[in-house]
Amino acid sequence: MGKFSRLNGLEYLSCATQYFYMEYYKLVAVTGLPGLYELISSKKDGAIVRSLLDKSTKFASTRIHQFSHLESIEIYTTGDNVNLVEIFNAMDKDGTALPDAKDDKAVKAYFQKVYPEMDFDRVYNSDMKKIVKWFDILKKNDIELKLSEPAAEEQQPEEQVTAVEEAPKEEAVAEKPKKAAAKKKSAEKAAPAAEEEKPKAPAKKKAPAKKKAE
Repeated sequence: MGKFSRLNGLEYLSCATQYFYMEYYKLVAVTGLPGLYELISSKKDGAIVRSLLDKSTKFASTRIHQFSHLESIEIYTTGDNVNLVEIFNAMDKDGTALPDAKDDKAVKAYFQKVYPEMDFDRVYNSDMKKIVKWFDILKKNDIELKLSEPAAEEQQPEEQVTAVEEAPKEEAVAEKPKKAAAKKKSAEKAAPAAEEEKPKAPAKKKAPAKKKAE
């Protein structure tokens, strides 16, 4: 049993088992290891992970294990594939008690009720059993079932992008009448000058009148 301590006037229980807040996008499944894990840090030859079952931290080598982010897992359906989190949310919304993961028929019947669009020809019983076990672990750890949001740089308002793109066009349109007017004026000035500079043909001399014979 832990000891009670005081911090800023608040009483809390300090014990060996600590509560770790874990986010869905950090969770991975590791081949050869039971349950789910939080990815703490990655290395060239593996990763440091924390178990959601007993909160122990360990190093998992890529030579022995493979890692699958829950966010990247998709499930076959009769239509387009869906992200695993959609299945979890359907299970959460349904609220039906989870079946015994060892009972193949019960597991399949459960998903036929909770998510009938699942493609049961391509989603095997072993996959459905994993989903049941993982969902149970997620609920026990009170993890919010949602995907991570895109980076803030990718969420630029459309108005800003449109304004940036249209600004040069407006300038170009505004400059056209000015250029046309300038060309017209220069043409008008050049026309009289051209007429003035045009050499005049020399005047023809009149032939002297012939005298009549007396």
